[in-house]
Amino acid sequence: MTTAVFPGSFDPPTYGHLDIINRASKIFDKIDIVIAVNPDKKYLFSDDERYELFEELTRDYKNITIHKCNGLIVDYCKKVGANVLIRGIRNSNDFSYEFDLSLVNRSLNQEVETIFIPTDQKYLLLRSSSIKELAKFGGDISKMVPPVVEKALKEKFKR
Repeated sequence: MTTAVFPGSFDPPTYGHLDIINRASKIFDKIDIVIAVNPDKKYLFSDDERYELFEELTRDYKNITIHKCNGLIVDYCKKVGANVLIRGIRNSNDFSYEFDLSLVNRSLNQEVETIFIPTDQKYLLLRSSSIKELAKFGGDISKMVPPVVEKALKEKFKR
């Protein structure tokens, strides 16, 4: 059984994230979505809120679990017996960053392979920071995030 880990801050989850999850769920036996918890980083949504959003968004998948992690992702992989990291990429900038990160992760744990999944073209421009800014000023984000996330964003910004 191949377990893959899809780590990220997911602040907020987007249709781009869900595209990667959906496609990866057809390739791997089990996908573990791992929500980053970094006390040095400022998130709009708490780790509990991001967890709850993913519970809602992935409830129909039989091979997906959701966890939080506040340490090195390769240590998490070792702990749960996962040997694949999934990374979504939108462009060459993402690839360059993710490639370098994969080398660091590989140096820390030789058992973990990183698999890059390019985003669907229609999600190429989705960035969590842009989505939050649009939501803050009342912009239309309905094509960028699922309805439950749109509702949560509007609630955060009281719009």
